[in-house]
Amino acid sequence: MTTMADLNLQEIHNTLISVAHEAGRMILSANPSDISTGTKLNSADIVTETDKAVEALVSSRLSKAYPSFAFIGEETYKPGMQVTTAPTFIVDPIDGTTNFVHGFPSACISLGFAVDRRPAVGVVYNPYLDQLYTAIRGKGAYLTHGAVWGLEGGKGYKYKLPLAKNPQPLLGLNTSLVAIEWGSSRDGVNYEVKTDVFKKLCASKESGGAMVHSLRSMGSAALNLCAVAAGQLDSYWEGGCWAWDVCAGWAILTEAGGIMAGGNPGVWEPKIDERKYLAVRGAPSGQEGIVEEFWKVVGEGRMEYES
Repeated sequence: MTTMADLNLQEIHNTLISVAHEAGRMILSANPSDISTGTKLNSADIVTETDKAVEALVSSRLSKAYPSFAFIGEETYKPGMQVTTAPTFIVDPIDGTTNFVHGFPSACISLGFAVDRRPAVGVVYNPYLDQLYTAIRGKGAYLTHGAVWGLEGGKGYKYKLPLAKNPQPLLGLNTSLVAIEWGSSRDGVNYEVKTDVFKKLCASKESGGAMVHSLRSMGSAALNLCAVAAGQLDSYWEGGCWAWDVCAGWAILTEAGGIMAGGNPGVWEPKIDERKYLAVRGAPSGQEGIVEEFWKVVGEGRMEYES
């Protein structure tokens, strides 16, 4: 069995960055208005030729570099596939496909590497903004901006995450900026739970709500997680996404001092394929309190997704 000590995580990280930049060029060269789109679930669950082409590129590059490692990708996933304890690349070729199709510049390639079902390396790259988020377990998380654009002699501007040198304590939901996503399933129990929570988060204290500062939807789980890691968002509540949506961002979040709890109340240590998550930014105090306050908003509601 391969252990963490047997792996060169720095080399894996560097390989993933190279692959992310190559995939980014492919994404930028595609003209969404010319691409034929299909749907996986319904009209809001879009898959494109580019998703498949990018995943083929990523799979080819990684299987050549690391032939013994497992690979799980969104476009090649088959029901029943499980993330095992073996070293596994977990990738989403385009996270934010809906944004991509509409030409909205909030989409990325999400390249995660997990060992023993725990994120170990994360690389998330938004080619539209040339923003590269990276992390290696135990070595911190970083944002590099503008390297491909040639800024700073091609090195870009590199920032340690979180961006604030002295992050503020988390005081409560009423001072929080919270990320959520509508998802592609727009009916049933999960949709009812989600929309009920959205309403409670925004409602005034007088009407029994949490009165958060506001809600944000970046349209990409990976970019939501990176924004929480950066400290630009205070938390991100999600249900329905998959391991490939969160693996890379999770590595970045935890290396930036953030925590990942379950989206349903009571789950402090969610599995990588839990499909229900609550990410909270790094802070000197208040992380557990925010989680517990959020769970009270969820109340008796429970999201249920098959993994």
